[in-house]
Amino acid sequence: MRLLKRIEFLAAGVCVVLLSAPAARGNVGLTVVTDRGSVQGTFSSDGQVRAFLGIPYAAAPVGPLRWKPPQPAPAWSGVRSATRFGPRCMQTQLFPDMVFRDPGPSEDCLTLNVWAPAGKNSAPLPVMVWIYGGGFVTGGSSEPRQDGEHLAHKGVIVVSMNYRLGIFGFFALPSLAAESPKHAAGNYGLMDQAAALDWVRRNIAAFGGDPAKVTIFGESAGSISVSAQMASPVSQGLFVRAIGESGGALTGPGLTFQPLPVSEQRGQRFAQSAFKNSSLAFLRSVGAGQLLKAASTAPHGHGIFWPNVDGDFLPESVPAIYAKGNQARVPLLAGWNQDEGSGEVLGQPQKPTPQAMRALATKRFGPRAEDFLRVYAAADNTEALRAAEDFSGDAFIAYSTWEWLEAQVKTGNAPVYRYRFDLGSPGDPFHPPAIGAFHSDDIEYVFGTLDSRRGAKWRPEDYKLSDLMQAYWTNFAKTGDPNSAGLPRWPAYNEAGKWQVMHLSPDSEARSDRHRDRYLFLQQVWGPDAPPGPPPVGPGK
Repeated sequence: MRLLKRIEFLAAGVCVVLLSAPAARGNVGLTVVTDRGSVQGTFSSDGQVRAFLGIPYAAAPVGPLRWKPPQPAPAWSGVRSATRFGPRCMQTQLFPDMVFRDPGPSEDCLTLNVWAPAGKNSAPLPVMVWIYGGGFVTGGSSEPRQDGEHLAHKGVIVVSMNYRLGIFGFFALPSLAAESPKHAAGNYGLMDQAAALDWVRRNIAAFGGDPAKVTIFGESAGSISVSAQMASPVSQGLFVRAIGESGGALTGPGLTFQPLPVSEQRGQRFAQSAFKNSSLAFLRSVGAGQLLKAASTAPHGHGIFWPNVDGDFLPESVPAIYAKGNQARVPLLAGWNQDEGSGEVLGQPQKPTPQAMRALATKRFGPRAEDFLRVYAAADNTEALRAAEDFSGDAFIAYSTWEWLEAQVKTGNAPVYRYRFDLGSPGDPFHPPAIGAFHSDDIEYVFGTLDSRRGAKWRPEDYKLSDLMQAYWTNFAKTGDPNSAGLPRWPAYNEAGKWQVMHLSPDSEARSDRHRDRYLFLQQVWGPDAPPGPPPVGPGK
């Protein structure tokens, strides 16, 4: 459970209200015709961005459509108001620092949002489609820190969607697979994401976007989702670039997608334990709130409800798909934060010491303990603290992201760019300064929404780095290359065999990876080709 709580160590923000533009602007450009009906949005407060919120991209997944692939949204007549966020998908609020601007959770939640520049453009604009994180059990597209307005000022269109979570998005049963024409079950949340991408393909031109120039990007579970969308044949051709922030689906303690039979067995045990009844007719008749409560108190926690290798959306394991070069061969930009694991270490009652690191090495890696201590060296307490934080972050999320980068370099036949976000947090009510560049710390920088984080006292260097990251991310969406004039040069990851990493800080620069030996070691013991043995134990378990 603690591992899953760490999947999203989120920062919240205050509400940002979209206001109408001056009356002189009227409603020009605010009414757009989609393939299901017309929608009317609103202008940002400066009149430079149009926002269209809460647009249905699929039918409500309720009643007989619960645990079904997303179905087409019903058409509507007249002009539908698109000025408010749709409800977030059913979830419990696991993280006290999450703030939403939607009406609340609902099973009828498959809506998306579009932020588009208001002015006329000489050519269709690149599109960036955001997938939120939250451990596949929580999250939503209405969080202020993920608002697309600021990025839209950079000459791109931003889309974000809600997708099913937890038991509603990732529940597998043998009977669900039996009723499926594809004999698949459990990846409904990933299918929702793909359905939103297909909506973009069909409709984004009406908002001024280029359906042939779509970038998907996400953080944590959203980043894991991006790597899975790249692997899925269902999503092939729906995007041409990808960005991952802290997380990959290839391998790693606690993050691996299990085979469908394993997910089915877990689902069957849950249904029998919670309801003494696993029939689909009964489970589809259970109220959404009752189902959510049972799932949130399940003996195995939220880990039951996780994507799986279903034979359809994912015909093989994600590592196998990448190894064969069957993933989307698109440019990839991915990385993680310097202190992904600091919260776990700082929360322990005992401070790390060289002796404690040796004990950890023996417990976790047995005969490979000395190899571990060589790459996570700790000669004194200061080094032990840094090594413990690094290993915690690597085991939690960084190693899986590294495996994704490496796999795309080997078989992706497209440029790959790697980063590390290094600027430590100034602190806020949920994150003391000692926690450093924590998991999810980068989101506000990417979206230009620093001022949405409650209680943070931002420094000039924070705004400087946010401007830089917005430029890199939108450059990549426009061209497949983050570079442009006036920015520190960001070389491709394996340019000239140097394995270069862009260190994002007030003085950003690219350097060769100083810790490649760590990840090569972890690959030997955790990777897809590691010798068979007991599964690795994830951090915090």
